[in-house]
Amino acid sequence: MADEGRGLGERPVRWGVLATGGIAGKFVEDLAELPDAEVVAVGSRSSASAEAFAERFGIPRAHGDWASLAGDPEVDVVYVATPHSAHQEPVRLCLEAGTPVLCEKPFTLNAAQAEELVELARERRVFLMEAMWTYCNPVVRRMAELVADGAIGEVLAVHADFGIEAPMDATHRLRDPLLGGGALLDLGVYPVAFAQLLLGEPDEVRAWARLSGGVDDNTGLLLGYASGAVAALTCSLVADTARTAVVTGSLGRIEFPRGFFHPERFVLHRAGAEPEEFSAPGPSGSFLHEAAEVGRALRAGETESPLVPLDGTLAVMRTLDAARREIGLRYPGE
Repeated sequence: MADEGRGLGERPVRWGVLATGGIAGKFVEDLAELPDAEVVAVGSRSSASAEAFAERFGIPRAHGDWASLAGDPEVDVVYVATPHSAHQEPVRLCLEAGTPVLCEKPFTLNAAQAEELVELARERRVFLMEAMWTYCNPVVRRMAELVADGAIGEVLAVHADFGIEAPMDATHRLRDPLLGGGALLDLGVYPVAFAQLLLGEPDEVRAWARLSGGVDDNTGLLLGYASGAVAALTCSLVADTARTAVVTGSLGRIEFPRGFFHPERFVLHRAGAEPEEFSAPGPSGSFLHEAAEVGRALRAGETESPLVPLDGTLAVMRTLDAARREIGLRYPGE
């Protein structure tokens, strides 16, 4: 799975940013800390928006449409930061132009859209990766290594939650069905992805939710596995939950404090031993680790990241689809 490194040589990876919202701005700010990366272009549906964003961050080129950014020959990879309801079109434009993509989570609105994009990327042999920063976080990677080495024995249960409580009216994207709003896709994707990093795709999915205004605002999932393992996960737009995670095994457990999806540390508990705390130097609550992984993969000529494999992304999307079927949530046009 290689595209010959795209001729990067020793020069920095040249990024294009597609969208001009808050997440796009944070990505650009964080990327400034990576010595081998630079943002050279921004694209938006509005020329005025693209130009204002370019001026704000000192970006050389501004494109007033997505296709122009996708086809910019001076761009090595595009970061897609639109709402997830609008991921499919720009990612497809980039892949058709032969331009690698890092696409924000959740990857798409549903599994069918995700499968179409993955098939296209593999057919064209173009790099594609979901921006699941949790998987690239060095603390999470260390946890996964410990689990794989048997530090807590067989994984039997994963508990994780992500809830926020913030006033928002019906026009907010998280409350808008047309934008794929709701707790599950925007927040629940993190607990689901975390559980599946450890247990894989579940054999059964059960879900319950309170629906409000055409979206879910308080949702719980129970993932069941043929091995007997379970994952109990919650997400909410109306409750400020602990935002913690616990991985329990037959020989011990691993506890993540608040902010498990971009953690700075975790604690390993094993019977008969003192708790052990693990941490990693450097930034953890940023986009640096995923951007660095993209750069590494491009230089290696890889078209998929082993840290955020496309098959794993598809499996998460299938679980989210199954949960939405359980709670009776369909978005307009599906």
